[in-house]
Amino acid sequence: MALRRGAQLLMIAPQHHTIMRAEHAMEQEVFRQLPYDVEVEQALLGTLLIDNYALERISNTLKPEHFYDPLHVRLYEAIEHMWAKGHAVTPLTLRSAMDNDEGLVEVGGQDYLVSLARAAPALPNAKDYARILAELAMRRELIRVGEDIVNTAFEAGADMAPSDQIDEAEKALYRVAERGRYGEGPMGFEAAIAEAVKEAESALSRGGHISGVPSGFTDLDSLLGGLHSSDLLIVAGRPGMGKTALATNMAFYASRLWAKDKAEKVDAPRGAPVLLFSLEMAASQLSARILSEQTEIEMRKIRTGRFTDDEWDRFVQTSQRLSDLPLYIDDTGGISIAQIAARSRRMKREKGIGLIVVDYLQLIESSRWSENRVQEITEVTKGLKALAKELSIPVMALSQLSRGVDSRDDKRPVLSDLRESGSIEQDADVVMFVYREEYYLKSREPDTGTSEHSAWMEKMERAHNRAEIMVEKHRHGPTNKIELFFDERFTRFSNLASNN
Repeated sequence: MALRRGAQLLMIAPQHHTIMRAEHAMEQEVFRQLPYDVEVEQALLGTLLIDNYALERISNTLKPEHFYDPLHVRLYEAIEHMWAKGHAVTPLTLRSAMDNDEGLVEVGGQDYLVSLARAAPALPNAKDYARILAELAMRRELIRVGEDIVNTAFEAGADMAPSDQIDEAEKALYRVAERGRYGEGPMGFEAAIAEAVKEAESALSRGGHISGVPSGFTDLDSLLGGLHSSDLLIVAGRPGMGKTALATNMAFYASRLWAKDKAEKVDAPRGAPVLLFSLEMAASQLSARILSEQTEIEMRKIRTGRFTDDEWDRFVQTSQRLSDLPLYIDDTGGISIAQIAARSRRMKREKGIGLIVVDYLQLIESSRWSENRVQEITEVTKGLKALAKELSIPVMALSQLSRGVDSRDDKRPVLSDLRESGSIEQDADVVMFVYREEYYLKSREPDTGTSEHSAWMEKMERAHNRAEIMVEKHRHGPTNKIELFFDERFTRFSNLASNN
């Protein structure tokens, strides 16, 4: 009996302590309040009233929503609007602009604004005030996100998997990390126009050529204007066409160009750090391809280790020179769209990636199992498009084509050849096909000495080392066919003009 009573006490004690801890936590909650500092808000507003130019130093850091007091939010919005229109901002002009604001009238109207200006510190530092308010706003947002995570975990129904909750939580935390951008809710037309002008300025600063991430191929960049932020680009082709080589060439070019411009301290560096998801090939295999291209040592020699002394020295020196490039390869197999999104957000935050490449789309796991493969691909393509918009960077995804291409006489692909094509074609901003006639001609050689063989030889000569990049969908402009040089020995695409 005594043992039983002891066991009962042991069972009850943890529950009792749990209740006590919960009550203690509730008592603490009573005394907690959201982090804010009205005095800093007042000091900053006073500083802006006596020095309008201070607004230019903080406008990229501070947004109206960073203020806690609703009246201060409206005051800052009015100051921004007046200064953008070229008007001087003083207590008198600001009061006139907010004549119908009941909150301002309540605290004294112009007298309150005059008191803000008079109370401004003698040696104000607007940047420090802006930083403090932005950090306080971020802490308030983190508290809100934390509450949402807890509430969702408690209240979520059986139809919402924990993985979905994690994905939503990661999205929310990423939005907090990127709070400086206009990323939530509707964007005013004025802000939208400012973004468009910024992109045009970027193109102008690059010599009037492109505003997106350069692909390294002159004619393709001229057609697309580079790889644009928020775009989903599909590179499709049958096996053996070289779509992985093309995407790898683009990724390498973009990362190398960015590293070069950063080293030379260019104000507007071209290119971008790249995150490449390789679901089919190992990171070492992709790296070997890049080294083959750069050293002009054939892949068969790299695979078998049959180097000459000169080739080995060149191989080692090139690998050392390229080791610091901002090209990050994730070769996790069977990765899901949710995992791709989570890792991309982290790499955007930590490494500033400006281009994502996924090789290839049909190998991405759907977050939800479905008997209908088309529905799974639809979820994947919509997820990649949403990721491109969320991170505001281009996402390039490689895609397989259906076998129907091989059964036709003309093997040039069309949009309907995309596997599970409905969602891919619909969600993509750009769809381009890689086509090499030489690949098909090799397997159809007629008997030697016949007239058909002579005609075949002529076709082979025209098609030798030639590749077509067929841009079949371009949401922002025209479509066209781009011809490139392809060297199969080094899995390298290059501009055709330089090889004529």
